[in-house]
Amino acid sequence: MHGAAPETPSRLMIGRPELALIGITLLWGGTFLIVHQAMRHSGPLFFVGLRFGTAALIALPLALPVLRGVTRREWLAGTMIGCGIFTGYTLQTWGLRTIPSSTSAFITAAYVPLVPILQWIVLRRRPRLASWIGVALAFAGLLLIAAPRDGLSLGRGEALTLISTLAIALEIIFISLWAGRVDVARVTFIQLAVTSLLAFACMVPAGEAVPPINWIVMLSACGLGLMTALIQLVMNWAQRSVSATRATLIYAGEPVWAGLIGWIAGDRLPASALLGGALVVAAVIVSEIRFGKP
Repeated sequence: MHGAAPETPSRLMIGRPELALIGITLLWGGTFLIVHQAMRHSGPLFFVGLRFGTAALIALPLALPVLRGVTRREWLAGTMIGCGIFTGYTLQTWGLRTIPSSTSAFITAAYVPLVPILQWIVLRRRPRLASWIGVALAFAGLLLIAAPRDGLSLGRGEALTLISTLAIALEIIFISLWAGRVDVARVTFIQLAVTSLLAFACMVPAGEAVPPINWIVMLSACGLGLMTALIQLVMNWAQRSVSATRATLIYAGEPVWAGLIGWIAGDRLPASALLGGALVVAAVIVSEIRFGKP
C-alpha cells in the first residue's frame, strides 16, 4: 500500500512472500481438475464470469474501506490486469472442455519462459541466454504433449490453452509493472470485477446461453472464486518484493501439483506426454538460471 515502509531484505533464500506464493501454487494446481469437471455442465464464459464475480464479492469487504480513494493509475492497472486474466482464463477454461486437466496444466506452464520474451517486447528488457534455452525446452515439451493424439500438431483444446499462456504471461508482467505503486486491495477488486464483467458481456456475441442451475457448477465456481480471490491478493502482495522472474520460478510447481492431482483422479497420460511435461517444467527452471556473475 501507499506509504508502507519497505521491508527489510531477508538473507534467507525463501522469505514469507515466497512461502505465500508456494502455498497459492499448490491451490492453483488443484483448480484444473475442478474446472475440467465443471465444463461438463457449463460454458466457459459463464463459468469464468461466475468464478471471478464471486472472487470480486469476496474481495470487496477488503477494498470497500479504501475504495473511495481509487486513482486513475489503479483503474488502469486493474483494467489491464483484468483483461489479461479474462483472456487467459477464458481460453484455458475453453480448452479444458476437451483435454485432461494434467495436459492443460503442463501446457499452461509454458507461460513462464514467455515472460522474459514479453518483457523484452513490452519493457525493453533483453532476455538472457537461459531464457532462450527455456523457450526451446518448452517448445519441445509442447510437441511431445500434443504428439500422442495429433502427431506434430496441437488439437483445438491444446491450441486454445497455448494461446492462453500469452495472456497469463502478460498478467504476470502487468502485476509486476504496477506492484508497489498501487493499493493492493483496490486493484485486486478492480481486476476481478473487470474479468467477471468481460466474461458475462461476451456471452451474447459468443452465443453462449446461461446453463440450467447445477450445483456442481455453482459450488465449483464459488469455491474457485474464494481460491481466486486469495490467489490474486497474495500475488499482488508478494510480487511487491518478489521479482516477476523469481515468482515464475516458484510457479513452476503448479503443473507438478496439477499433474499429481490429475493422476489421483484417474488421468493417465502417455509416457511421451509425461516427458513433454517434464521438459516444460525444466524450461521453467532453466529459464531462471543465471550463468556467470549476477
